[in-house]
Amino acid sequence: MRLTVWLRAALASLLAVLAATASADIVIAQVAAFSGPLAPTGTHMRAGAQLLFDAVNAEGGVHGARIRLLSADDGYKTEETVRLAREMLRSEQPLAFIGFVGTGNVEAMLDQKVLAEAGIPLIAVRSGAETLVRRNDPFLFMTRASYAEEIDKITDQYATTGYKRFAVLYQDDAFGKGALASARESIQKAGGSLVAEAGYEKNTTNVAAAVKTIAAAQPQAVILIANTAASAEFLQQSRAAGNLAQYVALSVTDAAQVVQKIGADKAEGLALTQVVPDPNSHTVPLIREIQHNFRKFKPKDVTLNHTFVEGYLGAKVLVEALRRAGPEPTRRKLRDTLEGLSQHDFGGVFISFSPRRHAGSRFVDITILNRSGKLLR
Repeated sequence: MRLTVWLRAALASLLAVLAATASADIVIAQVAAFSGPLAPTGTHMRAGAQLLFDAVNAEGGVHGARIRLLSADDGYKTEETVRLAREMLRSEQPLAFIGFVGTGNVEAMLDQKVLAEAGIPLIAVRSGAETLVRRNDPFLFMTRASYAEEIDKITDQYATTGYKRFAVLYQDDAFGKGALASARESIQKAGGSLVAEAGYEKNTTNVAAAVKTIAAAQPQAVILIANTAASAEFLQQSRAAGNLAQYVALSVTDAAQVVQKIGADKAEGLALTQVVPDPNSHTVPLIREIQHNFRKFKPKDVTLNHTFVEGYLGAKVLVEALRRAGPEPTRRKLRDTLEGLSQHDFGGVFISFSPRRHAGSRFVDITILNRSGKLLR
């Protein structure tokens, strides 16, 4: 009799433990800029990821576990990225990181071995730096094309239409200098010449000197390796100075925010590369899914832009890996599962990782702002 009672108690305890385990949250952490000039970038990356997690949680989560996203603001400051990431590792014990913003910020995470020491994967960073691609860190998984691939798209398209004289505005840090090196190589390969290059200080919009340097060189096309605020300020001052060159910004510049900052009349004609499909598309399955969930869950204080799509896609990659990793995933199992994700169709965007390549996407498109402030392909 006592044995039967003991067995029943033991079974009840076991079932309680299993139920608690099955319903335990999967904690995912993000450290990004939610203040300062890149606040809209961090905010939209987070909102995109959260929308996907909301949709998954509404359907019962992953193997019965809900996904909980925690975020911390680094103000786009490298030392804060590292400090906050370590703090979150201690206090929250996340299974994975997602959506960090900035080349230098991510490089610091790798240089200081934050990921390696914790054995934690970082998915979908807001950087396409060739230095990160070549590094192929075992814990970093990139879900966007590289800046080098974006620049190749620009130089190929404009060189074939007769543009030969290029100039480059670049952010004076790891992000800008790395992409500048790619631009030098790409322009030469396309048969063009780099007639001017000018930098500006990170976390500022101090571009007046760069405007003068580039205008004096009379380029036909100017490649903007800059954040949104700096790109907008540079474009406005350059137009005021009478520089009639074609301006082409990398995907880190958000078109809608440029229009908001300087007006559609001054933004008209700005071309931008994109590393995800058009958020207004009605033909791409991924975008239709996002539009449906956006209407259903109604995120506040954000717009459905390319950065939002990038955050959603990164979260979708993470969830697919979580599903494949099975119940009670570990950081190591999740990392290994991500690395084995090959040529997976996420709704018109293919992501493919391997031990030799952790840059999973090569999607690049070029869009241009019209006089109404709308993006056209």
